[in-house]
Amino acid sequence: MNAPDTWLTILLLTLATIITRGTFYLLGHAVRLPPRVQHALRYAPAAALAAIVVPDLVLADGALHLSVFNPKLMAGIGATVFFLVTRHLLYTIIVGMALFTIFRLVF
Repeated sequence: MNAPDTWLTILLLTLATIITRGTFYLLGHAVRLPPRVQHALRYAPAAALAAIVVPDLVLADGALHLSVFNPKLMAGIGATVFFLVTRHLLYTIIVGMALFTIFRLVF
């Protein structure tokens, strides 16, 4: 891409972002979603996070790798159990990274 194409792309993406996000600020009070849709949208962040994290935990070199020798999967399971017990997010991140480091060095 040459310089004018790059700047045009940046400009168009900026406009698209402003238009799509700005409409919620300008029209947010006028648009009412049904209660069922509002309830369903509460699960969207968790679903998006799971869609990002789970493939990274279970795939290795493009293939499914479900075994105790997968350090990412074992650390993810350990961090999940820790979070379910303590409900403390910062400590969960620390424990997950520590477990990953330990499992990576062991395996």
